[in-house]
Amino acid sequence: MKTEFNVGLALGSGSSRGWSHIGVLKALAGLGIIPDIICGTSIGALVGASYVTGKIEKLEAWAGSLTKFETARLFEINTSLNGFINTDRLHYFLNENVAGDEDVIEDLEKGYAAVSTNLETGREIWMTRGSLVQAVWASISMPGLFPAIRNEKRWLVDGGLVNPVPVSVCRALGADIVIAVNLNGGIVGKHFDKSKKPPEQTSGVGGKIAELVKGYASALLPTTDDDEQPPGMLDAIAGSFNITQDRITRSRMAGDPPDILLSPKLSHIGLLEFYRASETIREGEDCVLRMRSEIEHVPGIRRQ
Repeated sequence: MKTEFNVGLALGSGSSRGWSHIGVLKALAGLGIIPDIICGTSIGALVGASYVTGKIEKLEAWAGSLTKFETARLFEINTSLNGFINTDRLHYFLNENVAGDEDVIEDLEKGYAAVSTNLETGREIWMTRGSLVQAVWASISMPGLFPAIRNEKRWLVDGGLVNPVPVSVCRALGADIVIAVNLNGGIVGKHFDKSKKPPEQTSGVGGKIAELVKGYASALLPTTDDDEQPPGMLDAIAGSFNITQDRITRSRMAGDPPDILLSPKLSHIGLLEFYRASETIREGEDCVLRMRSEIEHVPGIRRQ
């Protein structure tokens, strides 16, 4: 009789709320629970990849150092109209904090999959082989923000369009017990957080560049308390996307529920507020601790 089971962790999509996955992984490790299989969608694929390559602490430090100014610098308005992300900065970030260009999924010590969507057919794509960086990049390519990624003669975009919390992928890869993290619970209908923050001071050679970046920020990120002020352009895109994800998540998990569902309380975190990593990570840890009793009573769950 099997007394210990493979544990799968399904890390869901959710934009900046995804830093909470780091806290979830830390808290689970504190309970002696180390997943054998990690499947992620969008930001979940990114954090999961950083974990399986041993770079999760470096990613946490980078995320914790982000400011609103640095977040805005990740985006640029370009003439191609195929996305707002600065792809050169993104590639450098992925190599430094997630995976190298030489890393391939089949060589990883743990089972791993990233979920993306075939833009031409709408089919769900499970990336379980090949370049880890390319798999993550495809999974996080939210339409409107990132350009679609070409892979094996397919155009791939964010997996949140088809499978926001990849419980089914974990089971297909051999997980007996699945712990799922849903980042989008309770966000639909919430107001965007437009809390005021004092402007950051810049001077010297970088001053003019900083002003240009702040020009982007004023259009792309929330900056005022005025309820009549429309959300920033990227907030509107991401907010619409997350409504879709919420509906799909409810439907899919009703048909294939996880053994443990973790739902961090993150509705107060703006969709693109990546600079609020510290509190987001802390909520990920707190969420696991609130569910500790239920997690520890799952029969056969392996602890290390």
